[in-house]
Amino acid sequence: MPIYLDNAATSYPKPEEVYQAVDTALREGAGSPGRGGHRGGISAARLVLEARETLAHLFGVADSSRLVFTHSATESLNLALHGLLNPGDHVVTTSMEHNSMARPLHLASRRGVEVTWVEAGTDGFVSPEDLAAAVRPNTALIAVSHCSNVTGTIQAVSLIGEIARNAGIPFLVDAAQSAGCIPIDVGSMHIDMLAAPGHKGLMGPPGTGFLYIADGVSLQPLLVGGTGTSSASLDQPETLPERFESGTQNTPAIAGLLAGAGFVSSVGVANIAAHEAALVVPLMEGLRLIPGLKVYGPDPSLPRGSVVSFAIDGMDPSQVGFVLDHDYEIAVRTGLHCAPNAHRSIGTYPSGTIRVSPGWFNTGSEIATFLDAIDRIARRKR
Repeated sequence: MPIYLDNAATSYPKPEEVYQAVDTALREGAGSPGRGGHRGGISAARLVLEARETLAHLFGVADSSRLVFTHSATESLNLALHGLLNPGDHVVTTSMEHNSMARPLHLASRRGVEVTWVEAGTDGFVSPEDLAAAVRPNTALIAVSHCSNVTGTIQAVSLIGEIARNAGIPFLVDAAQSAGCIPIDVGSMHIDMLAAPGHKGLMGPPGTGFLYIADGVSLQPLLVGGTGTSSASLDQPETLPERFESGTQNTPAIAGLLAGAGFVSSVGVANIAAHEAALVVPLMEGLRLIPGLKVYGPDPSLPRGSVVSFAIDGMDPSQVGFVLDHDYEIAVRTGLHCAPNAHRSIGTYPSGTIRVSPGWFNTGSEIATFLDAIDRIARRKR
């Protein structure tokens, strides 16, 4: 049986109810949400509202209308960054950001926005004190990833959020590796904008995501057009979520996301986190016993996500990934993982690492099989 250990890229398999929800929405959904008063359109609108409210409850969002659907965390981050920032503004961020955050910020810097990249330690952790020290009078945003997609490092989001709140600065969190896997409450963590994909820890289909926008945060839309409301006006609606949801929504995918979020809610995010942590402990301990192999990121005794990166002396990560796939039918991710600055911080640039990311449906026996395969590959090299 193939073993899938690339849940940081996209979770697999999905819960059975996710497959069923997408199929049902495609076969029986005869309407577009917000477009038309017939029963099919009303049914689609109810489904989208239920998905919005389920996600809002999962993340402690009091007003579900402030949770905007997008097609990915990347789109959510672009909406947050380009919708908020203006030339002359200053942003504080970190060296651990995924390109979904880093590239929009780099583009913003070419348009006159100042960006300070606060350096992480070799464990991927960024000091909240260093972030606070980088704040300037014109700082308009603090933006960080909650959990690194390279090292699994969890940043001190609550402390950073408190720093931002005390300074009166909006706080944006990229939850691509934490939403659905690590408990998040936007209120207690002082998060003003939360960007997340639907296809990772939330167990939904690709092409789904959301951005939570706190009351008082004003953004310009990236996209304008038909919303199903205020049709007589050529101006984009001011009300949420319509202001940021132009175009026909992908109702079947949102149906799948609703099923995935419902599964996560029923299992419990804390239980998912505990299961993944129970797999990471033997994974990291086993890797550290293999000669010629180096593991990166926080120790499993510390708070961390389920992402584990390592390298084998004298072997290109892509070579290891190919052998795992071809000879052992084990799927992992290799290379820079769309986060080159993170690899510079931990000392693995430019070759990158082999990344293993177990999820809810992985088992201890699969981890043992993976460790045996890596030991054989390392022995072959020696």
